[in-house]
Amino acid sequence: MTEVDQLKAEIKKLSSKASQAKMDLHDLSEELPLNWSSIMMVAQKAYDAFAELERKRQDLKAMEKV
Repeated sequence: MTEVDQLKAEIKKLSSKASQAKMDLHDLSEELPLNWSSIMMVAQKAYDAFAELERKRQDLKAMEKV
């Protein structure tokens, strides 16, 4: 498996992780005001997941240009 293929597989996993984080945030919003104290934690998880996904996508673009 090439380095590009490995990165694509990692991006696929990160995309799934980010989608789950998005759903967790959505579910929390529907339950408000219950569990309001977990907003920052759940939002940070979603932010981190999407930030990592974006970094890996940029890495892939850079690798494919070479």
